[in-house]
Amino acid sequence: MTLKELINLLGDNPGYIIGYFIAIFLATALTGWISKDDGYKSPWKYLYMLLIYGVCIPGIFAVGLNFYVFLFERNKSIFNADVYTQILPIVGMFLTLWVMKRYVNLDSIPGFHRLTGFMIIILATLGLMYGLDRMRIIVFAMMPAWVLLVIFLGIVWAIMLGWRKVSN
Repeated sequence: MTLKELINLLGDNPGYIIGYFIAIFLATALTGWISKDDGYKSPWKYLYMLLIYGVCIPGIFAVGLNFYVFLFERNKSIFNADVYTQILPIVGMFLTLWVMKRYVNLDSIPGFHRLTGFMIIILATLGLMYGLDRMRIIVFAMMPAWVLLVIFLGIVWAIMLGWRKVSN
């Protein structure tokens, strides 16, 4: 199964995606209601961590997918975006993080700083790739997907390595 087939399968069966994001959202609200002011303590902060990763990984993937589709595939229109696979994960991510922020300080959640930094690195990498593509230095649209993935991962790795060197 290719990535396109998986996205088409999820788009054709939106109940899975809707159910997933409703479950994460309700679990976040229920956890916040039960934990009250103890969200920063040991058992709750790890549950919040799982919920954050459970909602942010699809959200980050959707942002990257949208960035790729709308900027590198020149024949795609924003009006043809699939609401369930390209918009709902992003909206679900922001809504869940907004509700979670009402119950717990996100700085006390383990791994949240790494996830936020990773999101920024991904956006910076996509922005760099878009700039290189628009300046016609490298034409990413003509490359095979695996080469594009290797270049993307290489740039992410270089930015992360450089960031570690600068921050130490």
